Amino acid sequence: MKINEIREMSPEELQAKLADLKKELFNLRFQHATNQLDNPMRISATKKDIAKVNTIIREKEMGR
Repeated sequence: MKINEIREMSPEELQAKLADLKKELFNLRFQHATNQLDNPMRISATKKDIAKVNTIIREKEMGR
């Protein structure tokens, strides 16, 4: 996910995207625990995407 794509989203879209990413992270962790995860690097990529979205949400709250 590109940072420019995230910046173009509205606050409502950002909250929805954050919820989707958190759900995806939960599912990935569950798959990892049951040894069904094919690519474990998706967990760290999803965490980074969550951090990006949280950063943009915070920037918009601060008025940047």
